[in-house]
Amino acid sequence: MNRLKELEARRRALLERCDAQRAELGARLAELTPFGVRGVLRNPLTWIAAVAGMLFLGRTREVLTLTLWLRSALSIAGRAARLVRVVSQLRGRGASEGTDPQRR
Repeated sequence: MNRLKELEARRRALLERCDAQRAELGARLAELTPFGVRGVLRNPLTWIAAVAGMLFLGRTREVLTLTLWLRSALSIAGRAARLVRVVSQLRGRGASEGTDPQRR
C-alpha cells in the first residue's frame, strides 16, 4: 500500500511539473511569435524545415505526395488567376466600348 501511495504522489508531482512546463512554453512561444501561429506559418523557412524533418524521419512517400499535391494546387491556382485576369480585361473592354458615344 505504501508503494502505491508513493507512485500516486510521484504521478501528481509529474503532472504538476508538466502543467508548469506547458504554461512556460506557451508564454515563451507567445513572446517569440508576435504575429501568432499564422505569422510563423507564412515563413517559408518553417515549411522547408518541416519537409526536411519529414524526409529525415523516413516519411518519403508522404513528402512526395504532399509535394505533388502542392504542385497541382499551385498550377490550378495560377490558371484560375490567369482566367480571372482575362475575364476582367474582357469585361473592362466591353464596358468601355458600350459607354463611349464616339466609338460608335
